[in-house]
Amino acid sequence: MIPEFRGLEDAEVELLLKAPILVCILIAGADGTIDKKEVKEAISLAGQLKNSSGVLSGYLRESTEDFEDKLKIVVQAYPYMADKRTPIIVEELTRLNNLWPRLGIDFSIALYTMLLKIADKIANSSGGLLGIRSVDEDEAKFIHLPMIANPAKN
Repeated sequence: MIPEFRGLEDAEVELLLKAPILVCILIAGADGTIDKKEVKEAISLAGQLKNSSGVLSGYLRESTEDFEDKLKIVVQAYPYMADKRTPIIVEELTRLNNLWPRLGIDFSIALYTMLLKIADKIANSSGGLLGIRSVDEDEAKFIHLPMIANPAKN
């Protein structure tokens, strides 16, 4: 078990492990379409993060395990239409704010920073001319994850 998760309820642990997938779906689907490039980037990024060291190493090993399968399952669990899906995901990600104080400052900051990195990578993975200026207006609204408070500022 991830040491920072001691004392958390099962639903809280599930949310934390699902957070990278939720960010992927939120950003990739912000424009109404989750395209193959965005999914491929999410899977590639999960593979890169899997063997990271540092405060998130245990978390990343667990949250990226079978990432592609988990991503497909989670996508199917949400409404197809972005206008229905997005508010649900935003509400779920907002619940992370209540967990920051219970996870420890170093872990919380590292997780928040990693989620921002995921959002940026997914937003920049598709569209544009040769990938340049590929963040569309819908993705731009969420790329900085405004629903999640920066734990460093609490």
